[in-house]
Amino acid sequence: MGGDHASTESRRMRIVPPTWPPVFNDLAKKSRYKAAFGGRGSGKSHFFAEALVRNHLSAPGLRSVCVREVQKSLKDSAKRLIEDKIASLRVGSQFNIQESRIVTPGGGIIIFQGMQDHTSESIKSLEGFTISWVEEAQTLSERSLELLKPTIRAPGSELWFSWNPRHQTDPVDKYFRGLYPPPAALIKHVNYDSNPFFPGELETERLHDQVANRDRYGHIWEGQYEPVAVGAIWNRETLNACRVATIPQMSRILVAVDPAVSSTEGADEHGIIVVGLGADGHGYVLDDLTLRGNPRQWADRAIAAYDQYDADAIVIEVNQGGDMCRSTIDSVRPGVRVISVRASRGKHVRAEPIAAQYSMGRVHHTRTFNDLEDQLCRFTNSGYEGRGSPDRADALVWGLTELLRDMSNYRHILRDDEGFSRYDQHPGGWML
Repeated sequence: MGGDHASTESRRMRIVPPTWPPVFNDLAKKSRYKAAFGGRGSGKSHFFAEALVRNHLSAPGLRSVCVREVQKSLKDSAKRLIEDKIASLRVGSQFNIQESRIVTPGGGIIIFQGMQDHTSESIKSLEGFTISWVEEAQTLSERSLELLKPTIRAPGSELWFSWNPRHQTDPVDKYFRGLYPPPAALIKHVNYDSNPFFPGELETERLHDQVANRDRYGHIWEGQYEPVAVGAIWNRETLNACRVATIPQMSRILVAVDPAVSSTEGADEHGIIVVGLGADGHGYVLDDLTLRGNPRQWADRAIAAYDQYDADAIVIEVNQGGDMCRSTIDSVRPGVRVISVRASRGKHVRAEPIAAQYSMGRVHHTRTFNDLEDQLCRFTNSGYEGRGSPDRADALVWGLTELLRDMSNYRHILRDDEGFSRYDQHPGGWML
């Protein structure tokens, strides 16, 4: 009789109207990928938690995993939220809530794991799971995303992602909001104004932030990217204001390179930025050709850009590689004009005069350079607040400094008879 009662309750649950906001109804359809991003109070997590419970009721024996990049304890997981949904739907008799997992109808299971704890071998333990819900997906690393996608591969399996956008360069944003999202993916941008259950307490907070925290309001409540790091010397408003659709005649063009120390897997990128000095005396960012690879690869790309843009020289930061950087260029094509630059002061100190040129409207981006602009907006008065090394931004600073050298009093770079660089004896200067 108990089994008949459970079966009856399960059938009844299939026709009970969902308690989530109607905006999520599309995500209830079958799809390999389901993604919901947006600001606070949109109901994203509540939707996925309820959808997970309903899936386990309608498909006995289902196995699901709730994933975060880092999960130090179950307090960091969605377990409590799923328990609350089980209680609110009054189906507790069909679930066995245990300390670290939830046993579901028909011998199914919901487990909770951190992706950082997995290796290429241990991830295989999830191959039989049908649903993977990635919470706080903005923190998911590229490695974890690459491990997870082919692992959840059972027939009819689904991968769910929910997140508050942070940066355009975060792997989940690049995957779902880049140029080539996965085919037939269901992707929703949802905010508080699509949630009819948005609580009054949060509305009070939202209205306060609208007045007192305007710089971050769009990120917190509307699902926009992090505007800038606190105390950033660039901001997105300035970058957008400096963007241009038409480009004047260039009087000088440079390819600026900030080579990474290593070319091993996971190493920093080689920043390669093309900049030009317009006939109007303004600086223009023409291209971002940054890549990850070995020295020959960055040299090949730098010289290809040198040819494509008919550049005057390649500017290379040589702090790490010294004369080897020049040798790398010569190994590809001897005789290319190279301007070597070296710095002993902090990145933000070098960047501040260039940021000032932006604020005066003297530097322009010829299109949107997402990764570069993300790095610029993480430079603060006390240093770089982003992950890894800002190779794109460093290359841009070197290139624009060489173009706009009259803007600041720094040591002039001279080339000797053999083409190598040295510095004159002019005192001071922010580049050194």
